[in-house]
Amino acid sequence: MEAGKIVKVSGPLVVAEGLTNAKMYDVVEVGESRLIGEIIELRHGLASIQVYEETAGLGPEDPVYSTGEPLCVELGPGLISSIYDGVQRPLDILRNLMGDFVVRGADAPAIDREKKWVFEPAVKAGDQVVAGDIVGQVQETSIIRHRIMVPLGIKRGRIKEIFSGQATVEDTVAVVDVDGEKREITMLTRWPVRRPRPYKEKLPLEAPVVTGQRVIDTFFPITKGGTACVPGPFGSGKTVIQHQLAKWADSEMVVFVGCGERGNEMTDVLIEFDRLSDPYTGKPLMEKAILIGNTSNMPVAAREASIYTGITMAEYLRDMGYNVTLQADSTSRWAEALREISGRLEEMPGEEGYPAYLSSRVAAFYERAGRVKCLGNDNREGSVAAIGSVSPPGGDLSDPVVQATLRVVKVFWGLEDRLAYERHFPAINWLTSYSLYLERMEEYWGRVVALDFKSIREEAMKILQRESELKEIVRLVGIDVLSPQDRILMETAKSIREDFLQQHAFDPHDTYTSLEKQYRMLKLIISFHQVSLKALEEGRALGEILEAKIKERIARAKFIPEGKLEEFDHIEREITRELQVSLTGRV
Repeated sequence: MEAGKIVKVSGPLVVAEGLTNAKMYDVVEVGESRLIGEIIELRHGLASIQVYEETAGLGPEDPVYSTGEPLCVELGPGLISSIYDGVQRPLDILRNLMGDFVVRGADAPAIDREKKWVFEPAVKAGDQVVAGDIVGQVQETSIIRHRIMVPLGIKRGRIKEIFSGQATVEDTVAVVDVDGEKREITMLTRWPVRRPRPYKEKLPLEAPVVTGQRVIDTFFPITKGGTACVPGPFGSGKTVIQHQLAKWADSEMVVFVGCGERGNEMTDVLIEFDRLSDPYTGKPLMEKAILIGNTSNMPVAAREASIYTGITMAEYLRDMGYNVTLQADSTSRWAEALREISGRLEEMPGEEGYPAYLSSRVAAFYERAGRVKCLGNDNREGSVAAIGSVSPPGGDLSDPVVQATLRVVKVFWGLEDRLAYERHFPAINWLTSYSLYLERMEEYWGRVVALDFKSIREEAMKILQRESELKEIVRLVGIDVLSPQDRILMETAKSIREDFLQQHAFDPHDTYTSLEKQYRMLKLIISFHQVSLKALEEGRALGEILEAKIKERIARAKFIPEGKLEEFDHIEREITRELQVSLTGRV
């Protein structure tokens, strides 16, 4: 192991000399405590290192040791249900060893080397395999079967030996003959975090990630393999939305990255994930999740690595054939870490002090999302959907991080503190948000939900946009100047906002809404609007329409349990009966 020595320490940045064979992004161990660091600049025989731990106590002449390899993550059985820091140290294990705070230089294997797993072979001796082929699997949790793949370094070979039974992650489970050379396969692999994992082909995006959040699924959907941005000021509910998506999204796996967020928020995630059940399997939610917690009191440099650690794990799960959701909360803290390191490197600053390469780094991260045909002979498919929240100062959407993100993502969920102060959650502004996946959703909605889903959604959107125009008139001269038709439209828009878009994250019946129930709810509101206009044409008094008793049942429709959707049929019939029977004078 090549050794050098420190010549300068500046916060998380350490400059060393004597590392003659060093390469960019090599991992080094700094000082006698062997603190983990990564080379981020090489100039005139000096190596600039960002250290992922507190550098207090380091000084000139302290040793630096190069490992000669880039920052990698360990991948294999034991990954699911774990919580790591930004450089994949297992926080639950370190807590048991040393208490609530991680001691500098502390380390432990990311994946347990002692635990034995029951390996079930999927191939037999003599079978020909290529990189990415599944040679066996392990029942890692009651939900997830961990598929063991041929490492990417083996292009083509023939199975010489295959194991069956209990084994640790370091035991040989298969032997492959590659041109006369024996290659042993274990369940444990490593992969550099900054290098995207390869695949056969990128595929078009088709199916949505069903989140159970009505404003997202109906108005601004994201697809499996898609990308989304959630910008908003402090207190507008970014973290709550990320938690809701992690809990309820219909992805088979969730990787949640808490990047520079408050420690109590990550604690909430840990507690809730252990307590909640996955709505699709009934099993504990933690059995399909990986958590990466790099909280605000942890070293700033590790934030820069945390999202790469998360996306690499997500790609590995994708390569098994799973649909994965990666959630980064928040990429602003990651960008701030980039800015701090860039400043200490004395690089030329860009807008608001961020490095000039901010946009390319953001784009490179989101480009690792997508739906792909995985390597191997079985034509399996997998996807990674990337959802990042952004915390611009004061909610300013012209912030460089927001703008760099919006240039590459296709869904924008714009949060507004005004809506949050009005207790409207999720506080997503329906007039400024957008989704570029809407056209792709039309065929899916028509096939899976209802043929008129798209038309009902468009009608609701037109009503909300028209309400925005009418609000200016109402502010200036009052609501009495509006025509009866516009008064009904204003009432319908209010119903869409309060009875459909507004959702209670902690109510058992309202926290999650299936696509079918979302369609029935919105159809109910639009039906009331259309029947009201018809009743008005036939002579019904505006006051009677606006005070119809059926409005209360429409408002409470969100609390109808998923298993009792036939109640919507009763409410629809009641709308027609109440608004039209009195017109004819019949009882």
